[in-house]
Amino acid sequence: MKIVMISVLAIGAIALVVFAGLGFASPNVSAQGNTDFLRIHIRANSNSQEDQNVKYVVRQNIVDNLTPIFYNVNSRKDAMNRLQENLTLIEQISNDTLERAGFTYSAAAKIRTEHFPPRTYFTRDANMTLPEGIYDALIIYLGEATGDNWWSVIYPPLCFLDNEIGGVDGIRFRLRILEILRARN
Repeated sequence: MKIVMISVLAIGAIALVVFAGLGFASPNVSAQGNTDFLRIHIRANSNSQEDQNVKYVVRQNIVDNLTPIFYNVNSRKDAMNRLQENLTLIEQISNDTLERAGFTYSAAAKIRTEHFPPRTYFTRDANMTLPEGIYDALIIYLGEATGDNWWSVIYPPLCFLDNEIGGVDGIRFRLRILEILRARN
């Protein structure tokens, strides 16, 4: 019985050390801003069902078009450079999507530094919580941009992974955030 108790305590202590070392709930965020993540935020025109639906169509078109561009991004700086190089493309994709769907308002894409509330992202391989803080982000404004939003992470590429199952054109993408977290251990 004593051996069982000692074994249980030892396993519990090991589990605490392992889970504490993963750092899912506390990435590098400071009052000045986060230096590890680059986020994306799509702000719907309004909360009408039509505006919310088209927000998701814009999101999917952005993800589909940017996934190959962000494939093999090796650093946050590289991701930011690719984002800046493709800002006009992002805006055009958004506007084309709105026009095809029959909307008369337009979209604007900007890179900004903004305050974000805490947010948990769920993937097949892990859950990750980004704490409240200041982050650089791609902000896509749809029309008045007063409706509910969709957000994700461009770098490490959480939303530009494998479009659910098989990737783009058969390309399989890796979960970069897990590689970073495993490298820290």
